[in-house]
Amino acid sequence: MEIKKSKALNGEVIIPGDKSISHRSIMLGGISEGITEVHHFLQGADCLSSIDCFRKMGIRIENHHDIVRIHGRGLRGLKQPESVLDTGNSGTTTRLISGLLAAQNFESILNGDESIQKRPMTRIITPLARMGSQIESLNHNGCTPLHIKGGALKGINYNSPVASAQVKSAILLAGLYADKATSVTEPYLSRNHTELMMKSFGVNLESSHTTTTIYPVNQLSAQKIIVPGDISSAAYFIAAALIVPNSHLFIKNVGINPTRSGLLDVCRDMGADIALENIRDKETEPVADIIVKSSSLQGTVIEGAIIPRLIDELPVIAILACFANGQTVIKDAKELKVKETNRIDTVSENLSLMGANVTPTDDGMIIQGGSPLHGAVIDSKADHRIAMSFSVAALNCEGMTTIKGSDCIDISYPTFFMDLAKLTK
Repeated sequence: MEIKKSKALNGEVIIPGDKSISHRSIMLGGISEGITEVHHFLQGADCLSSIDCFRKMGIRIENHHDIVRIHGRGLRGLKQPESVLDTGNSGTTTRLISGLLAAQNFESILNGDESIQKRPMTRIITPLARMGSQIESLNHNGCTPLHIKGGALKGINYNSPVASAQVKSAILLAGLYADKATSVTEPYLSRNHTELMMKSFGVNLESSHTTTTIYPVNQLSAQKIIVPGDISSAAYFIAAALIVPNSHLFIKNVGINPTRSGLLDVCRDMGADIALENIRDKETEPVADIIVKSSSLQGTVIEGAIIPRLIDELPVIAILACFANGQTVIKDAKELKVKETNRIDTVSENLSLMGANVTPTDDGMIIQGGSPLHGAVIDSKADHRIAMSFSVAALNCEGMTTIKGSDCIDISYPTFFMDLAKLTK
């Protein structure tokens, strides 16, 4: 994909459904009683991997694009798959489904693409094994493929070394089947979509500070779910409008769950002209329309408890930092190293190619804003968030930028370039 400098971005955009919520709707719908109907479901490759895995386990799923109907078979209704459960590029599918498989009375093998086979799974293997599941990394490297032999689980109190919604959710899903309450404590609070959705399905669950406790259940009740727009996808349009002069965007129906909205806080800290309108609560998830205008930005420090609230947005925040006055420091973000790529290295290398003043660190990066950027050939390394972040940077760079491997955006936002083209001049 080739992208050139834009004079302005103006107009209205509706963001595709939230990826995290779409995944969870398939999983909880599949083990509930009745038909769960999901509106504004994200038709990205990752979420389609979740659908495929549950179909292989006997769950009937009707995919009518914007509306998905999941015919639940109850807590004990999953069937042993006849083949490997292929999670594709989806870390969410891989880790969350492991929590469910840990409790089933059958064996399964879980695997994904080349990227997934490098991502750390020990973080879920350890707690699920403590609960009583037999779970093994077949290559003995803490990664997929995983062989999981489910069985009777016991409730545990687990102190997670990382603030990860995927780790927390895997344990909570296993906890549905445990013999007693299960609790997870994180160093910082991670996104809470699993907890909110579980409550709507009838799960008895309590949260206090960074600890979540779940109690075993006999059944879950099917629900109607309206998926808000994904704030991680909205982030690219927010950033584009901020850095391209004379821009004014209206971004509709975006989820602003406070465990996900760290980007908005950082934008405000940087001096962004950004406002929320029509704030409402859709099926337990808060939603708003976002109005954003081009702004003069200032550097900032991003660290500590806010990191889990914007971990997926850090690549595009790094782009913002290049166009801000002064220095921006990102730290406490080692988790960037174990995403689809090592995003500390990938962001730093590509920004340097564009002429940015960026220094990678062990847990983040230091960016000195104000250096004019120029077009370059950007290798996305098949990382959807890298491809979209540098597409945004290209909108305010001199010359042409080429994004290699841009088709990887199908993972989370298949219509990204189409939506972007409608807004640019």
